[in-house]
Amino acid sequence: MSKKGLILFLMAGLFWGLPYFFIVWALESFSTQTIVFARTLLGAVVLIPYAIKVGGIRPALRAWPYVVLFAVLEMVVPWFLITEAGKHIPSGLSGLLVSTVPFFAVAIMALVFKDRTALKPVPLLGMVIGFTGVVALVGIDSLLGHIDPLCVSAVVLAALGYAIAPIMANVKMREVPTSGVIGLSMALVAVLYSPSALSDLPRELSAGPTAHAWIALVVLGLVCSALAFVIFFELLKEVGPVKASLITYVNTAVALLLGTLFLSEPVTPGLLLGIPLISVGLYLSAKK
Repeated sequence: MSKKGLILFLMAGLFWGLPYFFIVWALESFSTQTIVFARTLLGAVVLIPYAIKVGGIRPALRAWPYVVLFAVLEMVVPWFLITEAGKHIPSGLSGLLVSTVPFFAVAIMALVFKDRTALKPVPLLGMVIGFTGVVALVGIDSLLGHIDPLCVSAVVLAALGYAIAPIMANVKMREVPTSGVIGLSMALVAVLYSPSALSDLPRELSAGPTAHAWIALVVLGLVCSALAFVIFFELLKEVGPVKASLITYVNTAVALLLGTLFLSEPVTPGLLLGIPLISVGLYLSAKK
């Protein structure tokens, strides 16, 4: 991985490790629909003017079927599932479950696009070890009653969307400016969520949202959505979809650290076994 690729990798991993923590803050005062609406509206307000200025809107409009599909796979469904699951499972666990993205990405590249480079022995071994860590964590903590299997399934389904969307974008919209794709996607998602969000908002505002909740909405919209997506698309072009998907391991570390230090989330037996396996998996997966 080049120096530029490494910097983009670490930045994307950091910014996409933050949402799980800030979703917990936002849920103190706002519904899932309001949170998704707010973060996409803020992202669209920032990115669309910029996309217009740099000429990114027209190419994105010409590719509108893929923009719509990207929005559904990357935002409409995953952000609802992850935010809703955040009401019932720890933020660190959500981040950890999203680390299944690389496994889905490798399978798609190998089976659909016949990309055998995704199946080199050492990286493949790393992904198997990492996936084993996820399975061990979920299995142990489910048996001990620490987690809700339905919420776990929802986050893993979101991870599948996260795996498919960048691959599709890299294949079908590689030449379309990032700002246009993300700006239009966020505007579309904001429109889709606006009826339910706006019906919840008067009640939520009258109850007096906490300062934490307001801060969370701003960070989710500007940092974890607008800025993070721009960086991720640049990473996608630099290193390809399979390696880019490995940022989910960095996401996991950030989410677990924030959840443990600031939300007092428990360190369960499943985490104690799963985290070392996932860490080894990350190291081997990044090998050429």
